[in-house]
Amino acid sequence: MNEQVLSGLKQAASDGIISDVQADKLLPYLVAKPVFHDGGQADKPAHSDTETPRFVRGFHDILITIGVVVVLAGLWGVATVFAVLPAIIVLAEILVRRQRLALPAVTLTIATAIAMGGVNEYIYNAFVANIPGEAVQVFLMVFLLPPVMAIFYWRYRVPLALAGLFVAAALLALTGIFVVMEQITGSADVLVEYRLLSLMIFLIAALSLFALAMRYDLSDRYRVTRRSDIAFWLHLATAPALLYALLAFVFIGAGGSLFSAEESGLYGSAVLVVCVVVMLMLIGIIIDRRAFVTSGLVSLIATVVAVLRQGEISGGNAVFVALLAVGVFVLIIGIGWSSLRRVVVAQLPLGLQEKLPPVI
Repeated sequence: MNEQVLSGLKQAASDGIISDVQADKLLPYLVAKPVFHDGGQADKPAHSDTETPRFVRGFHDILITIGVVVVLAGLWGVATVFAVLPAIIVLAEILVRRQRLALPAVTLTIATAIAMGGVNEYIYNAFVANIPGEAVQVFLMVFLLPPVMAIFYWRYRVPLALAGLFVAAALLALTGIFVVMEQITGSADVLVEYRLLSLMIFLIAALSLFALAMRYDLSDRYRVTRRSDIAFWLHLATAPALLYALLAFVFIGAGGSLFSAEESGLYGSAVLVVCVVVMLMLIGIIIDRRAFVTSGLVSLIATVVAVLRQGEISGGNAVFVALLAVGVFVLIIGIGWSSLRRVVVAQLPLGLQEKLPPVI
């Protein structure tokens, strides 16, 4: 299929000219038209070898984004967060609603989340700072974010806003559960006193977000609609949450921290950490999402450094050797990504292969 036609279809859906439902209906229609086939050979739409949403459509987007960041930062410095929020609304109406600029839309969504964090902090310090319980305090710090993200997405249709809504709602539900646990148990810190149960709840929340991300991902196999961008942002948030939820169980077995464990238990814990990271990387290769590779890099580097420091290499050398080893590993995966996907996906059942993004 002509890549320009596919790109135009994705752009039209992203700009709101057509809906995601209309894009889904147009896709098989265009595929069926011989005029859109490359020499009559292509019977499936081309799949771009990238998972990143289209942030930048020209240097104009970059220039505008720089101006947005500078203006909002300066306004927050000379005034308060309550002056920043109206400015975000005005800029969003012009740059997102009217001009439909991609990078400023992402920037303004992030700015809205940061500004709401400032509003929550102000409300918390002014009215509820003396309320006991860590879970209650976190709950009160984030309770305004989900409705604001919902309104922002309803008005501007920015995929990041919907992903942010889901993540914020999950965080709110998570802290709400911990608040209930504090009330039932009478504990001042359930995260410490009921560590295993807390970790299981956190893992369930991370898996739920991952399932939601996969629902969006699998509904847009060729990644031509807004759903693919929503899945991208959800994966970007879910991958580290899932990683550290799994690693937390390893750290418990290592006496609370991999880096404070005894030497006899260090190597076993390090192997488990590597296994968890590799497992998530394998998932990333299967679903063609590099977020699962990048999310584990920090933990992988820290693990290699910890192991090297127990050996003959110590100090700064351990860090550089770890960086070198992990860097080579990442380059191998990055360069051979398509080949790795081809090998791994070929081992899966045919029915599952047909639901995954095509192998390049």
